Amino acid sequence: MSVWRTPGMPQLGLLSVVGFAGYAALLAVAPLWAIRGGASEAGGGLVNGVLLGATVLAQLAVPRALAAFGTRRVLAAGLLLLGLPAPAYLLSDGLVWVLALSALRGVGFGVLTVTGSAAAAQLVDPARRGRAIGAYGLAVAVPNLLLLPASVPLAEQLGFAWVFWIAALPVLGVPAALGLGSVLRDLGHDRPASTTSRTGRPDTRTLLVMVPPILVLFAVTMAGGGLLTFAPLLAGPTTAMALLLGMGLTATLARWLVGHVADRHGASRFLAPLLVVAAAAVAGCAWAVDHDRPVALVVAATVLGISYGALQNLTLVAAFAAAGPGRIPVASAAWNIGFDAGTATGAVAVGALAASRSFPVAFVVMAAVLLAAAIPALAPKQARPARRPHPPS
Repeated sequence: MSVWRTPGMPQLGLLSVVGFAGYAALLAVAPLWAIRGGASEAGGGLVNGVLLGATVLAQLAVPRALAAFGTRRVLAAGLLLLGLPAPAYLLSDGLVWVLALSALRGVGFGVLTVTGSAAAAQLVDPARRGRAIGAYGLAVAVPNLLLLPASVPLAEQLGFAWVFWIAALPVLGVPAALGLGSVLRDLGHDRPASTTSRTGRPDTRTLLVMVPPILVLFAVTMAGGGLLTFAPLLAGPTTAMALLLGMGLTATLARWLVGHVADRHGASRFLAPLLVVAAAAVAGCAWAVDHDRPVALVVAATVLGISYGALQNLTLVAAFAAAGPGRIPVASAAWNIGFDAGTATGAVAVGALAASRSFPVAFVVMAAVLLAAAIPALAPKQARPARRPHPPS
């Protein structure tokens, strides 16, 4: 049976599509809006840095919020926080205003990411987790694939207002969030396990076993976040659109298809090779920008998308396996914090390095970070539990 026929998965898919549409629509446009208002490249990078910084802070609190208020209320509130502030960007392009709205939206995005990835794991049995995460990743990636390359040309040709109203789409996901919460409640997952041990202290052991996959995720999202944030400034609008489309397409397909591989062969063995591929692709981006080769830039970004998408799925599967079945919400929060902290760090670091040095230098640094992250990924892997027979998807 297809994972999409599992109760709760259609609702998860719908709210993920509209929720991430609100995120993807402004990932490249909000920094550009601030730069048009007079901000520097570093200020433009700070826009996504603040957005994802607020996201990380919210993700730390999501497991406790779910335990206190339940999935229905928390997830609905998160979608509203993500979508409702988007049209308010039209009131000002000043950096302080843009940063304030980005922080508010970041809180909503933090709620969406933690609850969404945890639900993908909780709705199916562990033997089908890779495919469920792949299906969830497909729903997440569709708006990224469509809106990341289209958002900048849409803003340039029709006006920024169109993009800001599209970014309000998460509001439409509230009914699906209520339905998903009901399914999780019936399955006994509506109130996740506590993030603390019986003594009240943080469960450091759970966090430590998740460090290797989270480091891999942090590195690849640093590189991806820096490239996605500044794509409009690296080349003309046509090249930027082709770059975002190429990277988005390969990332979408890789994140979806690798789920079958993870279920059959495990996730950890593929982490280091994919990091090396990503490092080579980012180095290619540096060379292309330095030599003004737009076609090469698009090709390098498209290759980066393979690692960028596949590693998202594989590191999440590895984090859930390392944490254990009783700590899925904790693993989800840690993974999403790694993802968004990496993206934010990449946006800020690339912006700062580009302002003080150049974009080629910034991407060379990102390539070095990816190679460094491959070292812990080569550490001895924990034995993978035996797979149980499962019906084909």
